[in-house]
Amino acid sequence: MATHTDLDLTRGPISSHFRTLAIPGAIGMLFNTLYNVVDMFFAGLLSTSAQAGLALGFQAFFIAISVGVGLGSAMSALVGNALGAGDDRKARRLAAQGMSFGFIASCLLAIAGLGYGPALIELVSEPGAYRDAGLRYFYWLLLALPGFLLAFSCNGILQAHGDAVSMQRALIVAFFANIALNPLLIFGIPGLVPGIGFEGLAISTVISQTGVMLFLIRQVLRRRRMARMRPRSFIPRSEIFGEISMQVLPTATSFTVMLLSGFVLQFALKIFGEHAIAGYGVAIRLEQILLLPVLGMTGALLPIASQNFGAREYTRVREAVFFCWKIGFVMTAIAAPLLWILGRPVLGLFTDDPQVISVGLSYLRVDSLVLPFYMMLFSINSLLQALKRPIWTVWISLYRQGFGVAFFVWVFIGLMNFQEIGVWLGTAAAVITGWIIALVFATRVSQREIGGLWKG
Repeated sequence: MATHTDLDLTRGPISSHFRTLAIPGAIGMLFNTLYNVVDMFFAGLLSTSAQAGLALGFQAFFIAISVGVGLGSAMSALVGNALGAGDDRKARRLAAQGMSFGFIASCLLAIAGLGYGPALIELVSEPGAYRDAGLRYFYWLLLALPGFLLAFSCNGILQAHGDAVSMQRALIVAFFANIALNPLLIFGIPGLVPGIGFEGLAISTVISQTGVMLFLIRQVLRRRRMARMRPRSFIPRSEIFGEISMQVLPTATSFTVMLLSGFVLQFALKIFGEHAIAGYGVAIRLEQILLLPVLGMTGALLPIASQNFGAREYTRVREAVFFCWKIGFVMTAIAAPLLWILGRPVLGLFTDDPQVISVGLSYLRVDSLVLPFYMMLFSINSLLQALKRPIWTVWISLYRQGFGVAFFVWVFIGLMNFQEIGVWLGTAAAVITGWIIALVFATRVSQREIGGLWKG
C-alpha cells in the first residue's frame, strides 16, 4: 500500500525543509561512516597490513561506486524537477528507468572491475601482504555492486520526494548488522563455526548492502506518486536511458576524478611506507564523521533546489543556497577545533602504532583549515546538479582533484622535500584554488538559468 509522506519542497520555510532532509541524511551518513570505522577497527585487530589492504581495496571499489553516486544525484535532480513541475507520470517513468539503469550498470561494472581493479591496486602499492589483502577485499566487494547502485538510485528517488528517513533507517540497521557479522565471519564461533578471516569484512558488506537495496526498493514502490508503476515501466528505453546518462556521467566522472586523486595520494604516500597509508585511511574516516552535518546540509540542497527549479521558483533556489552556506559556515567552525583537540585520542582507539597516529593527526590538522572551502564546493556541486548542468562539476573536479592535487603535491613533496604533511598541504592548495573556480562557474550558470546567484 502506498504511503503519503511526499513533501512539497516548493512551499513552506526553506529552513524547515533543510531540517527535514539534512538531519536524517546526516544521521544516515553517520552510521554509514561508522560502518566503515567498524570495518577498520576489526581489520586493525588482524594487522596493520589488513588495515592498509582495506583502504586500498575500498578505494579501487569506489571507482565503480562513482556511477552509483552519479545515478543518485541524477534521480534526485530529474525526478525532483518532474515533481516540481507537477508531472507525476514523467517522475514515475524516470524512477523505473533509473532503477533498471542501476541494475544493468552494476553488472557491466562488475565485469570491468575484474580488469581495472587489480591494475589500480598494483599501481599504488608495493608487493606484499597489504597488496594481497586489498586484492582479496576488492574481488569480494564486486558482488555488492547491484546492492550499492540500486540503493543509490532508490535513495535519489526518495530524496526527490522529500524522504531522507528511509535511507537513514536502512543504514542504521546495516551498521548494527555489520557489528554482528564482522566478528562472526572473521573469527567464527569457537568450537562451532570456523572463521574465514580477512574476507569476512567484505562478505559482511555484501550481505548488509543487499538488505539496504531491498528495503529501499520497497520504499520507492510505496510512494504515493509511484503507486501506478508497472513491471513494463522497468523495460529499458533508450531515450530515457540517454537522458539519465547525460546526468549520471558528469557527476560520475567528477566522483571518479576525486577517487583517482585518492590514488594519487596513495601513490605519493607509498614512498613513506604502509604506516602512512594506514594512517591516512583511519584519519579520513574520522574526518568524515565530523563532516557529516555539512554533507547532510549540502546534500539536502539538491532536492530542495531541484524541485524549486522545476517549479520556476528561482528566488527560493537562491534562498536555499544562501541558507546552506550560512549554516555550513557555523558547522565547519565547530568541526575544525574538534579535529585538533580530539584527533590524537580518537586515532589511538584504532591503532597503537605511533607512526600511524602521527600521520593521521597531521592530516586531520591540515584538513581542518580548509573545511569551509569543502562545504562551499559540495553545495556548488548540488546547485549545478539541481540546475541540470552537472557538466560544470566535471571541470571543477578535473582541476581540483586532477591537476591541482597532482601539481601541488609534487611542489611540496618533489620540490620542497616535505614529508607526509606535504601531501596534505598540496591537497589544501588544490581545494582553495578549486573553490575559486567553482564560485565563478556557479555564478555564470546561475545567471543563465535562474537570473543570477547573488540577486534576481
